[in-house]
Amino acid sequence: MAASFHDSIGAKVPDVLILGGGVIGLACAHYLLSAGRSVHLLERGWVGAATSHGNCGTITPSHAAPLAAPGAIGKALKWMLTPDAPFYVKPRVDPALAAWLLRFAGRCNRRDWRESGHAKAAILHASRGLIETLVREHGLDCEFSATGLHDVYRDGRAFESACAELPLLAEFGIATRMLDANELALDEPALLPGMAGAVHFPADAHLRPDRYCAELARLVRAAGGVIEENVGMRGFQIQRGRIHGVDTDLGPRTGRDMVLALGSWSPAMMKPLGIRVPIQPGKGYSISYERPALAPRRPIVLRERSVCVTTWDSGFRLGSTMEFSGYDDSLNRRRLDALERGAREYLREPVGPAKREEWFGWRPMTHDDVPIIGRAPGHANLWLATGHGMLGISMSAATGHLLADMLCQRETIVDPAPYSLDRF
Repeated sequence: MAASFHDSIGAKVPDVLILGGGVIGLACAHYLLSAGRSVHLLERGWVGAATSHGNCGTITPSHAAPLAAPGAIGKALKWMLTPDAPFYVKPRVDPALAAWLLRFAGRCNRRDWRESGHAKAAILHASRGLIETLVREHGLDCEFSATGLHDVYRDGRAFESACAELPLLAEFGIATRMLDANELALDEPALLPGMAGAVHFPADAHLRPDRYCAELARLVRAAGGVIEENVGMRGFQIQRGRIHGVDTDLGPRTGRDMVLALGSWSPAMMKPLGIRVPIQPGKGYSISYERPALAPRRPIVLRERSVCVTTWDSGFRLGSTMEFSGYDDSLNRRRLDALERGAREYLREPVGPAKREEWFGWRPMTHDDVPIIGRAPGHANLWLATGHGMLGISMSAATGHLLADMLCQRETIVDPAPYSLDRF
């Protein structure tokens, strides 16, 4: 175990102070504790209660293909004319968002698409195995299931186009199987008649994300980690040119090393250090219900409407959409209603018998759709684990493992180079 040390008043200082108690911060805490480091984690609200809470809980190596793809700009421009479309940019003057969108547009070519795709695939495939190992070895009660996922199409031409792209996905190690209309109807009775077909991704899985976070927090506490909730973080403390800790509304908190896992709030925390973190908050929505009598047997993505549907024993969730509206904290009724309208085009029972929750969260989006994991430039003891976009759950375990590998100076589970902030 790493040697402990003490601050100026004799109090024991943890080896690692983690800022952020979402799924990424919790995963980092678990793997650092497993490596013998002492850990103190700070969370501004409750662990797992922000972006990690209300997503659809899919674990998707199938989503290695980056959002910045050839043709994405034309589709986005068309969608911008429709406020309830899957992608929406709220009209406003925002130089940082404009710069982000320009950089995103610059990567909508086949070369950059492949580069980002290989980086995403490496961490997604590694994380898929690690998450299942965590669930099995530690008995995590999070409704994990390895049933795969269907991309379902109503439009025949869209389905044919998707099938033609499958060799490109194979470059990222993504296994697929095509189901024609008849095969899909037999496989998934929850769908309405008339679907064109589906692409099945057998390596995908799913879990209940709030329970996964709660179980990771349980592991962290059981291993001796300290978790403080409802702690407002104001900025870093710097002594003799080295980051010593953070100021909080409960007083200073210190650590030998610090890990920033604040998701969409990362840029604001890093700005006073003169470090630009090119993340924009991409607002996503979900609606949770009691489980309907005829629910899908596995997660499905309703492709033409970009709606994800996940079923657990304990419930049923519709989610998705991408809205760039800054840190607007209102629930957009039009976009929530679009989830239900989309589901009605595909499902026999598009909603559950009772609505349990309407939710939104800000996804930390990088313009190359690749997370930021590694040491912060110019600061030997500050590490970043952020920018996971729509795939925080999917990438969580490998991110925590990789961060622990780098901080502990051991062989890394994947090549860390593609995730460095220096790439920007």
